[in-house]
Amino acid sequence: MDKYYQDRLKKAERLRELGMDPYGRAVRGLASIEEIRRGIEGNPDGKPRFKAAGRVMLLRDMGKAAFLDLRDRTGKIQVYVKSGVVSPACFEAFKLIEIGDIICAEGETGKTRTGEPTIFASDLQIMCKALRGLPEKFHGLKDKEIRYRRRYVDLATDPSVMATFMKKSRMINLIRRFLDDRGFIEVETPVLQPIYGGATAKPFKTHHNALDMPLFLRIADELYLKRLLVGGMERVYEISKNFRNEGMDRTHNPEFTFMECYQAFGDLSDMMEIVEQLVPMLAREIAGGTKVTFQGRTVDFSPPWRRLPMLDGIKEYAGVDLRGADVAAARKACDRLGIEYAPSMGVGKL
Repeated sequence: MDKYYQDRLKKAERLRELGMDPYGRAVRGLASIEEIRRGIEGNPDGKPRFKAAGRVMLLRDMGKAAFLDLRDRTGKIQVYVKSGVVSPACFEAFKLIEIGDIICAEGETGKTRTGEPTIFASDLQIMCKALRGLPEKFHGLKDKEIRYRRRYVDLATDPSVMATFMKKSRMINLIRRFLDDRGFIEVETPVLQPIYGGATAKPFKTHHNALDMPLFLRIADELYLKRLLVGGMERVYEISKNFRNEGMDRTHNPEFTFMECYQAFGDLSDMMEIVEQLVPMLAREIAGGTKVTFQGRTVDFSPPWRRLPMLDGIKEYAGVDLRGADVAAARKACDRLGIEYAPSMGVGKL
């Protein structure tokens, strides 16, 4: 047990001696930091009173007073704590606060002389005493292994990671709204399946003890969704977890989120129109416009999108016309382009 951990344990115990539980209590009347900052901007001549809870990210102790940065999932705000304004017990507890602790601060709000939105605390509570320190502020969490295995640490230290998580959540809600507005019904299909299907992939295997039978984690929703069409549910969709027991890397996870939708009395043109409407809407709502920069390149999702049949695309971009080609001609094309293939592949796969 390292000395920093022991020191934090002692401070947690000292809080208990002061009659303050360092863990777990309900707080009523909280406002998000985003709401508080809006309240300050919207009331420059007043001193609206707010209560906020968040993690301490920076602490500047000046003896009888201190500034700290408080962050929740919506943003960051400065808190000013002064002896004589908060109670003696509260100020003594404040002296036990460290970066990484979660606290609740209440008081009038406004801006300092430098224009910084601030909560001028009249009361302070420690909600959760951190026993482990956060990564060093200016260098942050650089170890990719830790970043991806301990996402909670990444979330706590990097606001951009929190923003990404929030965008994904909002994106899923927007997809739901988009499909609901077009008459699609959200459904749930089995995760455990006696026969996996709907795609070509290697499944995860498990066993149902009560029925004494093997089962598979689904690799796709497709077959069950199509059965619902047969039953008369003419437009269905599911946002689900699928599982494929295959290779993995940073962008390829064996457990992943999938959206499938199916529409009776339609064809591929209807699906094209859905995608062409859905993706630009998501880009506008999430990224602020249809032009998005990714890995140094700008992608423009503005409709209309070009419809390009596959064989036309191969001819245009690879310089090979495969219309009416047999296996031998397709193999020659692959050889000329340096594309590897298996002897068992037919024209379609080639």
